[in-house]
Amino acid sequence: MIHKTAIIEPTAFIGEDTKVWAWVHVMPGVRIGRDCVIGERVFIGKNVKIGNNCKIQTGAFIPEGVELGDFVFVGPNVTFTNVKHPSAYWKASEYEKTLVGNGAIIGANATIVCGNTIGLEAIVGAGAVVTKDVRLRTLVKGVPAKCE
Repeated sequence: MIHKTAIIEPTAFIGEDTKVWAWVHVMPGVRIGRDCVIGERVFIGKNVKIGNNCKIQTGAFIPEGVELGDFVFVGPNVTFTNVKHPSAYWKASEYEKTLVGNGAIIGANATIVCGNTIGLEAIVGAGAVVTKDVRLRTLVKGVPAKCE
């Protein structure tokens, strides 16, 4: 199911039984797995990879350089970055990868700074700012995000 207001660019792939809701923009080269839900007003940048059975909630920003494993939950208004030192003149060659492991949960309004990995089944609390890797099965929260 793809809502009539969604923009799916050529060369983007959307897996079987995935739902894409209103005002979503999926850029070229994106690969979204099967049985996913992409909420309203989500932006998915070029060449992003999203695994199977993921839930991306309303207002999430997922730029080029991000890869989500299977069964990942991205809460409302989560923002990923892809350049550590942005300016008006940055280039795609400056993008840094961000990897999110299978089963990870990212709470509402969290910011994930690029160049980091969120491990298998890790949990990022709502409003957290992730500035370094999050180990597998670890809960982090706060600004900057830390283990409890």
